[in-house]
Amino acid sequence: MKIAIGSDHAGFEMKQELIPWLRQLGHDLQDVGTHSAAPADYPDFARAVGAEVAADRADRGIIICGSGVGACVAANKVKGIRAGMCHDSYSARQGVEHDDVNTLCLGSRIIGIELARDVIQAFLGARFSHEERHERRLQKVLDIEAAGK
Repeated sequence: MKIAIGSDHAGFEMKQELIPWLRQLGHDLQDVGTHSAAPADYPDFARAVGAEVAADRADRGIIICGSGVGACVAANKVKGIRAGMCHDSYSARQGVEHDDVNTLCLGSRIIGIELARDVIQAFLGARFSHEERHERRLQKVLDIEAAGK
């Protein structure tokens, strides 16, 4: 799977630990930054990951900041992105299956590396259900996005 991954300074160390692991699992990663632990603004990297996913240059996105909240808010401003902040594997899987979440946001100050791996595996292993009720609800979300209100 092609994955765009990015972080601010708070998520940099976790991102650096996750990249080799994801590659070992066979994923093709595009690291959009940050590339150091120097202070960096999370919206820049949320936008960069979102742009890759929205343009179909990546199948999924992963963004890591301190809490996951700011990255999630920023990523959801990119048209076509459905980002979810998940700190458990159930939400990560269910978010994809029911809501077609295409970008995962994690808080490096909230969860440790092993839980992050579990959450990511649930996120990457899940597929949208295409059940009628989920299709209907997703369409309502897409209509909100298209209206811009």
